[in-house]
Amino acid sequence: GLEIINARLSHRNPEYVDYLYGRLARQGFLKRDVQRLINQDRNSFAASMVALGHADGMVTGVTRSYDQVLEEVLQVIDPAPDGRVMGMSVVLAKGHTLFIADTNVTEMPEADELVEIALQAARTVSVLGYTPRVAFMSYSTFGNPMGQRSEKVRDAVAMLDEMDVDFEYEGEMPPELALDPEKRVNYPFMRLTGPANVLIMPAIHSAAISTQLVQAVGGATVIGPLLLGLSKSVQICPLSASVSRILQMATVAAYEQDLVEALT
Repeated sequence: GLEIINARLSHRNPEYVDYLYGRLARQGFLKRDVQRLINQDRNSFAASMVALGHADGMVTGVTRSYDQVLEEVLQVIDPAPDGRVMGMSVVLAKGHTLFIADTNVTEMPEADELVEIALQAARTVSVLGYTPRVAFMSYSTFGNPMGQRSEKVRDAVAMLDEMDVDFEYEGEMPPELALDPEKRVNYPFMRLTGPANVLIMPAIHSAAISTQLVQAVGGATVIGPLLLGLSKSVQICPLSASVSRILQMATVAAYEQDLVEALT
């Protein structure tokens, strides 16, 4: 029941070339360059199928680095309106579900970018049926000790204080305060009414290391990183992903089309 489409033989190639050339003509691409992309580059061809509604979703990344694939996809598909392109991992452990961001895209986010990451994560978690309680992670605890990264986190929280948001948030704090309300006795001002379920990391290295470490030592299942913030459903697998991982991401991509529509 599977339909296999050969990019070189597809009768829609001229349509895809016209569409992509319209996007790239002022970025140094000649039409023959775009024709070559559509005929020979699987990501350009598949993303064009999704962009023009000839496919519902796209799963890729097994043979190319995440950054390279994302750059290729963004040539074809725009971010969602008011969306933040980012990675979010889902950690299932001990009966709890945690959402961790940004795990894949922005290496060293500034304060305003941390705000956008938090907003995107909270919206997504709400659509998935959870009540987001957002904690901004740091090695410091409300200013002790201070550092360059923790200061950016503090600035992000201050920015949210000036905004009208419909979810709980707090920071900056280490994981034990975020996840265990009993540890908060010395911080009665904390605004979280329960354990945090959305953890906003101060930088991509802390996000990636923490999720990979949890997965490596066992005791938890990690789904993703899920690619969020695009106007169409696209998921990027890790290099050399297993068959089960590819199927998992395909399931997410199938569900994500509804998620994209809900968020836009």
